[in-house]
Amino acid sequence: MTHTIPEHLLRQRVIRVIVIGCGGNGSVIAMGLPYIHQSLLLYGHPGGLDVTLIDGDAVSQSNCIRQPFCQSEIGLSKSAVLASRINLFWGLQWKAIQQNLAKHQGIDDADIVISCVDTRSARAEIQRLVGGNATVTYWLDLGNGAVGGQFVLGQPLNRRNPRRAARLRTVGELFPEIADTTLAEDAAPSCSAFEALERQAPFLNQTLASSALALLAQLFRYGRLDIHGAFVSTLHQRTQPLDVNGSSWHKSSRQPAAPRGAPC
Repeated sequence: MTHTIPEHLLRQRVIRVIVIGCGGNGSVIAMGLPYIHQSLLLYGHPGGLDVTLIDGDAVSQSNCIRQPFCQSEIGLSKSAVLASRINLFWGLQWKAIQQNLAKHQGIDDADIVISCVDTRSARAEIQRLVGGNATVTYWLDLGNGAVGGQFVLGQPLNRRNPRRAARLRTVGELFPEIADTTLAEDAAPSCSAFEALERQAPFLNQTLASSALALLAQLFRYGRLDIHGAFVSTLHQRTQPLDVNGSSWHKSSRQPAAPRGAPC
């Protein structure tokens, strides 16, 4: 079974992308999206990507260990720092929203929503905002624990994506516990720089986010996908793909997903 990209994403002036969360996974995603933007323009897309970064957190001391922030940026907005850096380097006009996710930010009419969050409540809110009357085409979610994680590209059930067998299932449909607010959140106290290194395998965020970016790049380059996500383990150096077919979706729904984003 093969998924084919909706034609409107290839025809419209720009593809509106919203990245929610600019920490371990989100920062890698944000800094990788300009490469997809440039590739789209090269292949003849009329406008490429228009990206908005959403995050209300400020850079902390521990963030400077395994996230792309430096000492002089401590106290500054993560989303603003990344947007400024990307715009200066690439000559773009991407935007930053220096607040946590809220309904008025208009993610319901984005083309692609990429979530890099670390709580069930945040995913539950995103799941609500991209469904129903929304017109979001794709929801790409990344989550990880200490040594592994997963990324899932889905098509939320909404006005844009009607109920049909071929619709890509979202992370919330495959792994309902990931957005179940009746379950306890994983404890994630603020941690020191040393604890930030001890609590997560090296380069896990880079591996996970780069794999997710490669999936998006393949979708735009070839217009089709045979997989729409994967489980990634840096401990065992292993990747298990999530195939585009109903039986795979059924099996995956019984596997545990990592509900967290980066722990610090």
